[in-house]
Amino acid sequence: MNTPILALVFLLQCALTLGLHFHPLDPLTPQEINKTSFIVKKSHLGNLKDLTFHYLDLDEPNKKHVLQWLLPNPFKKPPAPRRRSLVVVRAGGQTHELIIDLTASKIVSSRIYTGHGFPPFTFIELFRASKLPLTYPSFKKSILDRDLNISEVSCLPFTVGWYGEITTRREVKASCFYRDGSVNVFTRPIEGITITIDVDSMRVVKYSDRFRKPLPGKEGNDFRTKHKPFPFSCNVSDTGFQILGNRVKWANWKFHVGFTARAGVTISTASVLDPRTKLFRRVMYRGHVSETFVPYMDPTNEWYFRTFMDIGEFGFGKSAVNLQPLIDCPQNAAFLDGHIAGPDGTAQRMTNVMCVFEKNSYGASFRHTEINVPGQVITSGEADISLVVRMVATVGNYDYFLDWEFQKNGAIRVGVGLTGVLEVKATSYTSNEQITDCVYGSLVAKNTIAVNHDHYLTYYLDLDVDGNGNSLVKAKLKTVRVTDVNKTSSPRKSYWTVVKETAKTEADGRVKLGSEPVEVLIVNPTKKTKIGNTVGYRLIPEHLPVTSLLTDDDYPEIRAGYTKYPVWVTAYNRSERWAGGFYSDRSRGDDGLAVWSSRNREIENKDIVMWYNVGFHHIPYQEDFPVMPTLHGGFTLRPSNFFDNDPLIG
Repeated sequence: MNTPILALVFLLQCALTLGLHFHPLDPLTPQEINKTSFIVKKSHLGNLKDLTFHYLDLDEPNKKHVLQWLLPNPFKKPPAPRRRSLVVVRAGGQTHELIIDLTASKIVSSRIYTGHGFPPFTFIELFRASKLPLTYPSFKKSILDRDLNISEVSCLPFTVGWYGEITTRREVKASCFYRDGSVNVFTRPIEGITITIDVDSMRVVKYSDRFRKPLPGKEGNDFRTKHKPFPFSCNVSDTGFQILGNRVKWANWKFHVGFTARAGVTISTASVLDPRTKLFRRVMYRGHVSETFVPYMDPTNEWYFRTFMDIGEFGFGKSAVNLQPLIDCPQNAAFLDGHIAGPDGTAQRMTNVMCVFEKNSYGASFRHTEINVPGQVITSGEADISLVVRMVATVGNYDYFLDWEFQKNGAIRVGVGLTGVLEVKATSYTSNEQITDCVYGSLVAKNTIAVNHDHYLTYYLDLDVDGNGNSLVKAKLKTVRVTDVNKTSSPRKSYWTVVKETAKTEADGRVKLGSEPVEVLIVNPTKKTKIGNTVGYRLIPEHLPVTSLLTDDDYPEIRAGYTKYPVWVTAYNRSERWAGGFYSDRSRGDDGLAVWSSRNREIENKDIVMWYNVGFHHIPYQEDFPVMPTLHGGFTLRPSNFFDNDPLIG
């Protein structure tokens, strides 16, 4: 072979190798983030001195184009979808939405958002708001009157929600805490003071000092462990997975992992290998946590507004923390970075915010011992080893573990872990026997009430089970009375059977679990197994689903109406990804999952999205203080007639 042909072959191999690394859903690179920022700053918006970047992410390409590009033949690939970025900035007191074509280096769409709600806060805004009370004269006097040292005070800005008022300002309410040598800041609240701050003008617009309560002590509130982890080794050469760019391959799975400022970890284009055909089959196009809702159950003036939507108001990606080897992730983990845009639009590297590792559950994925074969005892099984993608977001006092766990049997387990420290209020009570009024929580230490609250983590699950045409099937278990005794020749009086209902519209796609025995499946009605069963995946909750107990007319519930059902199924729409609406801060419930579902679109044999709420009603106990042992929840998406037999057998 002559030299030019060799060179051509080499270039073709390089192109194919690079193509394996690229994916149309790859997060924006640091270069693309900076390019976006540069284009925005060179526009008319750059002349405004208060320009700040609140959202900067990939403008997700058309799903059809992505799937066409991902077809297996590399020589017949269509052109990759154009790389575009979606940007939300604040300037001149207004919210601007822009779409940037990164190939053409120009703004292709620009509009001023005039609806309800505001974009997420930037770190700089929250930092400045936390420092503002320390220079405010009335607050300084309140601290002095309490015989406290202002240099030992930390203030934290909390979002305020919406309660029927006409909203004209981006506001937070600052609550303050007294450190005095304690590292567990949240356990020492300075009770009775509320400071309302206009974030745009960065000034105090309302101040209240209504009462005083004894300051909780600092003894016994240190959450730091005295145990040290074993020495960490960076050697991950023995891992059984491959990471090529943002693509991951392991065992019988391949998928794409990404990272965004709002959701944190995203999983895309997940496919599983069919052992019979040796072909990869589609399971999930896109999956990520979509919104959180954390309402506290204290209606008093200093607490009623604490009804947080952490993902839309702050961002799980922006709140992601550097993972600790041997604590957050095991020794065999590979660590991945993420990139987000800072308030000035420049790229910021988030180091070691994701880890990927093989997990050995030290149990059997399956096993059986057979003693009925004459002269033999036959035992077989396979170890339960899976692949986990993990991140941890610390939002205020709570730390959230988020896991995507891929199993060799074709299942995907989505795990949630809640830990961190409790949000508490000061009280004069030192013993439970003293309590005579409603304290809205539990006495967990002297002068310390931990307030009752909820956690809801809503997941966006764009399942494509063997293709886009999917349906929601509710397999209900019904009791049947035996009436024809002569036909059955049995003394039995009853049995249960399965009655399957296929949801036609989005109204049928809202499912209340727990009131009756039912299995929820996403099926492809056009695909059958060899013996004629419809292929699908079923939802398996890890505990009894939790739904909101707030009344429908309560303002937090109006904003978070998506917590009334654990399962929702909607028609796919590229713009419908955030359950609480795109603009969560001070939203009014007129956008989001509950509103989209009310359109009652057809969902039978359509491209559909399933949403699932992982919910917790949290009644605090003394063991949750000074730091809360991890509370686990989640769900599994498990193949149900998807394979012709157990894929572990082949």
